[in-house]
Amino acid sequence: MVDFEWYRSFIAIYKHHSVSEAAKTRMMTQPAMSQHLAALEAEVGEALFARVSRRLVATERGKELYSRLAPLVESLEEATAGLKSASLPNNKVFRIGLSLEYFQECLLPKLTDAGICSVSYFGTADQLIELLKEDQVELIITPKKFAVPGIEYEWLMEETFTIITPAAFTIPELHNLKEIEEWLSAQKWISYGLELPIIRRLWREHFKRRPLIKPKHVIPNMHAVIKAVEAGAGISVAPTYLFENSNTNLQTCFDSLTVNNELFIGYKSKHKHMHELQEIISIIRDEKVVILS
Repeated sequence: MVDFEWYRSFIAIYKHHSVSEAAKTRMMTQPAMSQHLAALEAEVGEALFARVSRRLVATERGKELYSRLAPLVESLEEATAGLKSASLPNNKVFRIGLSLEYFQECLLPKLTDAGICSVSYFGTADQLIELLKEDQVELIITPKKFAVPGIEYEWLMEETFTIITPAAFTIPELHNLKEIEEWLSAQKWISYGLELPIIRRLWREHFKRRPLIKPKHVIPNMHAVIKAVEAGAGISVAPTYLFENSNTNLQTCFDSLTVNNELFIGYKSKHKHMHELQEIISIIRDEKVVILS
């Protein structure tokens, strides 16, 4: 018997031409996605994709299957979402994609006082845009504006990133950019990712080149990065809104070396005038207290 999830995985692979990218959008592991494809191909009796220049391209059988399945699966997913909404209080369920840090610090307190049921999905900007494209969320909060037809963005806020160190750390009084760069390069760094996100941007903005540093620790969670800095594991770059209003065991250094990052609200143009979408945007912006009924 064919599993409905095999169809969903097949459609994701068809759209992204990649098992790994499809797995990201479905929040699955790559082996699990490959198993879904292999099982469906065994059921159909022939290959659905061929590998061409590192991309998976649908075979004629794959194209035929997609043209039949895509509208049916979309219809079933919409029906399922409707059933879920009907089973929850107030019949209001809103699916939001954003970073875990923004959710915990900024959105969660606002949702607590609002009469809305929500489902939150956490991920990187690349993962969130895929969720929105696939209609798995109605709205995303993202630092990147992707040029995707049918998707609009509204400016939300600007976050400031600064260098943080343990509170007991001794910071020399340096004023020359070259000396500051040399001192920073000699420190143990904690990064949000292997490619030094934000750190790399700060370096290029102030020192006009890529940082020649290798992170001591890579921790893909900004709250955990801050905890690691407090514990003395190294220094890092973090958004000020995560620590400026709390009692943390850290300090900032070289306060002129900051970098700003914009956040945007993204949604599909076809939903722009939906009452529920405008209500949740009002909650996010903290424009008014909203009770959905």
